[in-house]
Amino acid sequence: MKVEFLGGVRTVTGSATLLEKGSLKWLVDCGMFQGNKENEERNWDLHPYHARNLSFVLLTHAHIDHSGLIPKLVKEGFRGKVICTQATLDLCEVMLQDSGHIQEMEAEWENRKGRRAGKREAIPLYTMKDAEKCLRSFKAVNYGEIIQVADGVKVRFQDAGHILGSAIVEIWVEEGGEEKKLIFSGDLGNSDQPLIRDPSIIEKGDFLWLESTYGDRLHKTRGETVQELLKIIQEAIAHQAKVVIPAFAVERTQNIIYTLGQFIRKGAIPPIPIYIDSPLAISATEIFKRNSDCFDQETKALLSGGENPLDIPGIVYTKTTEESKAINEDPRPGIIVSASGMCDSGRIKHHLKHHLWREASHIVIIGYQAEGTIGRRIVDGAKRVRLFGEEIAVKAHIHTLGGFSAHADQKGLLDWFSHLHHPGLEVFVNHGEEKISMKLAQLLRDQFKVQTTVPQWREKKVLFGLEERAMPEEIKKEFPPEESLTTLLNHLDRTYKRLRRKLRREKKRGEGGYDPKRLKSLEEIKRKLEELEEELD
Repeated sequence: MKVEFLGGVRTVTGSATLLEKGSLKWLVDCGMFQGNKENEERNWDLHPYHARNLSFVLLTHAHIDHSGLIPKLVKEGFRGKVICTQATLDLCEVMLQDSGHIQEMEAEWENRKGRRAGKREAIPLYTMKDAEKCLRSFKAVNYGEIIQVADGVKVRFQDAGHILGSAIVEIWVEEGGEEKKLIFSGDLGNSDQPLIRDPSIIEKGDFLWLESTYGDRLHKTRGETVQELLKIIQEAIAHQAKVVIPAFAVERTQNIIYTLGQFIRKGAIPPIPIYIDSPLAISATEIFKRNSDCFDQETKALLSGGENPLDIPGIVYTKTTEESKAINEDPRPGIIVSASGMCDSGRIKHHLKHHLWREASHIVIIGYQAEGTIGRRIVDGAKRVRLFGEEIAVKAHIHTLGGFSAHADQKGLLDWFSHLHHPGLEVFVNHGEEKISMKLAQLLRDQFKVQTTVPQWREKKVLFGLEERAMPEEIKKEFPPEESLTTLLNHLDRTYKRLRRKLRREKKRGEGGYDPKRLKSLEEIKRKLEELEEELD
C-alpha cells in the first residue's frame, strides 16, 4: 500500500492524495491549486494523477480547493466514479460549472489583451461543458454507510461539520493478509456552527490525514464574533456607509445570512438592504434549503416551527451584472456579501475597487486568506492593492472576524483528535501553510506521543502490505510524457511574459529592476536554455 502526496501539503490548496494497492489506484480529493502563480501552474499537468488508470475518486467536500480539478481529470481520461455525499454532489453541480465559467472568462480576458499584442491564444484550464460532462461520473452515498468500492477496499463517509455535505472519509484496506484503516479528516468544522451538525467522532485508525488550516491559533468565540459584527454594522448605518463582506459562496454566505436574520428578528438593526451578490451563492443557498436533512437540531426546530433561517427581510439576491453594478449606485447604508472569499476573482473585486478607498466603508474578512491572494494582502496591512490594472488605496476600516470560520481552530483540532485511540497511529498533517502544519505536528507529538509527518509535495511513501515499510521515498522528478511537452512550453511562455511585464513596471517606477543579482539569475536561465537548444539540434 503506497501513497503519494499530490496537493494540500504545506499549503491550503490543491488537496489531492494518490493511494495505490497493487495495480489499483485512487484519489482522495482532486482540488484546484489557487493563490500564487507557482501553485496555479500545477493545475496544468495532471500526469502524476494517472487519470486514465484511476479506478475512483473519494471526494470529501465541494470546495474548489478539493474538487476543482475533477473536470480536467475527466477531460484527460478518467472514467471511474467520483464518490461523495448527495449534498456534495448537488453543490458540485453548480460550483464546478461556475469554475468552468471563470476559466473561460479569464482565458477570454487574456486573449482580448493578447490579440492586440499578437500573442499566442490562451486556452482555459477547462470549460463549462467539461464541468457538466464530469458530473456524469459522480455517485452519491449516505453518511454512515460502509460500501465496498474495490476488492479489499471499503469506505465510509462521516459528517465533517465543515460545509453542507462535507465528510471525514474512513477507508479500510486489506493487503498482504492484513487490514489497515486510513482516515482522511477532510476539512473539519467548528463545533456549534449555525445550520450544520458538529464533526463526527472517530475512535480508531492506523493512518490519519489531518488538516491544519488553523493549527496554530484560536478563534474568537462565536458570541464575541457576532457582537463584533453587530457593532460594525451599527457604526456603518450611523455614518450612512456600506459593509462589504467577501464570503465563500458555500457555507460562509449562508452563515452570514443566518446571523443577519437574527439581528433583524431581534431588532438589533433595521431591515436595511442586504445584497447577496453572487449567482453561485444564490444557487448554493437554494441547495442548502433542499438538503435540510444535513441541518443540526436547532435549525430543524426552527424549520418545524415554520421559520426559515435563510429567508430574511431586506435580502436582495442579485443575479445579473446590471443588478450587481446598481448596488454601488445606491446611496443608502447596506451590506454587500459577495464572492470570492479570498477576493481573487468574481464580483467582490468590483465592490472592493469601489469601497477600499472610502474611509467610511467597512471591509469585513470572515474567512481564511491564502498566501498570494488579494485578501491576504489586505489582511496583512497593504496600503494599496492592484485591482483591474489600477492601484487602489486601502483607507476603509478593515476587520478580521475569525469566529465565522468553517474550520476548527487549534483547540478544535486537538479536541477532535483526542477521541482517536489506536496503538501505532501515524499522522500526516496536511492542508496548512508549512509553519502551521509543522507546529500542529509538534503539538500532536508532545501531547499524544504519536508519530507525525508533514509531507512534501510529490513525496511518496510505502504504508504497509507486501512491501517492507520504508522511510519516505526520494521525491522523483519524472520526465513528462510527450503529450505534456506542449503544456510545459505554455508554462514557460506564460512565466516569461509575466516576468517581462513585471520588469517593465519596475523600470517605469524607477525601482531599479536590473540589479546585478537579478541579472546574474537571468543569465543563468539563458545559459541553460541555450544548452537545451544545443541538445535538441
